[in-house]
Amino acid sequence: MIDSRESALIGQWFTDGPRTAADETCRRIESLVATHLVELARSTEGWSTLFQDPADGRLWQRTYPQGDLHGGGPPSLLCVSLAQARVAYGYEA
Repeated sequence: MIDSRESALIGQWFTDGPRTAADETCRRIESLVATHLVELARSTEGWSTLFQDPADGRLWQRTYPQGDLHGGGPPSLLCVSLAQARVAYGYEA
């Protein structure tokens, strides 16, 4: 779950010898998206997704802010306002 005091989860990748691995935050974001958050909308280019936390109704946006990396890099999950969701996704509650 997401604690009510959290407003951003920023994943990181680290290099372990020849391989790159996701940190615990990346794995947590993946788990939240797969099992807890409800998908509401996707951006037209497909690199960001709007979700809602059914526990408290807050809106969350998953993005890949390091777009220069393979696959967009590690994910981030940011709490966004309804106004931000309207602009980015045309979302109406």
